[in-house]
Amino acid sequence: MTAATTPAPVDLREALAAWLAAAVASVVPDATPADVVLERPRDATHGDYASNVAMTLARRARRNPREIAQGIVAALPPSPLVARVDVAGAGFINLVASPAARQQVIARIARAGAAYGHRDVGHGEPFLVEFVSANPTGPLHVGHGRQAVLGDAISALFATQGYAVTREFYYNDAGAQIDNLAKSVQARGREARGETVEFPADGYRGDYIREIAQRYVDDGGDLADLDAIRVFAVAVLRAEQDRDLAALGVRFDRFYLESSLYTEGRVEKTVQALVASGHTYEKDGALWLATTPFGDDKDRVMRKSDGTYTYFVPDVAYHVTKFERGFRRALNVQGTDHHGTTARVRAGLQALGVGIPPGYPDYVLHNMVLVMKGGEEVKISKRAGSYVTLRDLIDEAGRDAVRYFLVSRKADSEFTFDIDLARAQSDDNPVYYVQYAHARLCSVLRQAAAAGTPAPDDWGQVDASPLTGPHEEALLKRLDDWPLELAVAAREFAPHRITAYLTELARDFHSYYNAERFLVDDERVRRARLALCRAVAVVLAAGLELLGIGAPESM
Repeated sequence: MTAATTPAPVDLREALAAWLAAAVASVVPDATPADVVLERPRDATHGDYASNVAMTLARRARRNPREIAQGIVAALPPSPLVARVDVAGAGFINLVASPAARQQVIARIARAGAAYGHRDVGHGEPFLVEFVSANPTGPLHVGHGRQAVLGDAISALFATQGYAVTREFYYNDAGAQIDNLAKSVQARGREARGETVEFPADGYRGDYIREIAQRYVDDGGDLADLDAIRVFAVAVLRAEQDRDLAALGVRFDRFYLESSLYTEGRVEKTVQALVASGHTYEKDGALWLATTPFGDDKDRVMRKSDGTYTYFVPDVAYHVTKFERGFRRALNVQGTDHHGTTARVRAGLQALGVGIPPGYPDYVLHNMVLVMKGGEEVKISKRAGSYVTLRDLIDEAGRDAVRYFLVSRKADSEFTFDIDLARAQSDDNPVYYVQYAHARLCSVLRQAAAAGTPAPDDWGQVDASPLTGPHEEALLKRLDDWPLELAVAAREFAPHRITAYLTELARDFHSYYNAERFLVDDERVRRARLALCRAVAVVLAAGLELLGIGAPESM
């Protein structure tokens, strides 16, 4: 790539890494830019960035790592970005950025706006994220809510990295659970007509079943027509799930029906292909797939002795469609109860031998959510019958709090949703704390405008040299870390990193707000501080938007 086409660094870290990489290559000729990794030292007195590149190259170069580090430092040309470079310990290279280099982040944010930190790593590659994918047999529960905000945030993260993201919902509208739904509605409908009926042993018992049955009866539905009941009930519940997801602010680009895999012959075609692959066998009247050669813990039944298919067979057929539709990268966000599905679906795809790579698709498995209110666990929604619904949670805590809280921990961690904390207007409530920081920033800029000293439109060109105080330096460093946080959060499927970052950025700003005045008499200082406030507001708003959360201008 020529210098003319090399993209400008999106942060100070990239610029310093490129500067360091050139010196590294002169000392260890076979080194590559990928060998140079810069991290924030745990101890801020060690500098702004540190690299262990000399130690990672020592074995390759067959030299002492401290000697390599000293050679690299000696080969570094002067740079306006760097105030000092030191070699420490066994060969760490510590860099102290110049004040001017730290301050340049304001100009970068002003140029890019809400797109600050975005990269084009994906180059428009199609990327499918499948999430929620709830059976249309009842209202969504809080676990579905956690899955929804995780999938939505991960989708947004990959969009910032240049991927063409498609959000997909896979409706399990076929199988025994749908038959049970239809029979449950049929039974409640007959009860509504005064008949004495035996309710299905595996039926759904929430009040929502009575509501659907009453609607079906009121619409003149035939209670003897189980197929019509099935279609009606699924349509009602799909519409309800769509409304709940809309209330959560989650949208999908495509809905894929499991039933279509059967009507289009894809399930049967997949079974025939697996038989032709030589990886199946008959046993006890059932058709088995030998999945153990592909990493599964045991072989799996594909077709039971009664002729019906097990759950993973349509899952394999569905994932073949993902690959055929051009999604060479795909991610499933599912509950931890789907852990076994991961191995058997991947094994089925490998057994087909159609060129789908091992490890396809990627998975994020999340734990369920414990809901607390008034110091006690909330276990049951009367309408659902056996669980807390997503709609209950939204009504109790509000959309912003639900989204922020449910994405604020690692997906596989257990999480307690405290409704009282989510509703609290205090610094203990993390979403309130972050939103209040944005509202404070907007208030500062309004006050400046009212005083006749608005931040200039060309705030990216403001002289930022007065920003040398400890609170200002902390904010400048934090802002410069945003591009890396986006990249790492996407790469690790870890949107909780974004909530952690926003909380820290808000804390830095609240400390700054409490320690300094912004509308000071010195015009250079005032303009610089207002430009910094604008930069912080841009990043806070962008981070909240990425998570699907509002950035209020007043509170």
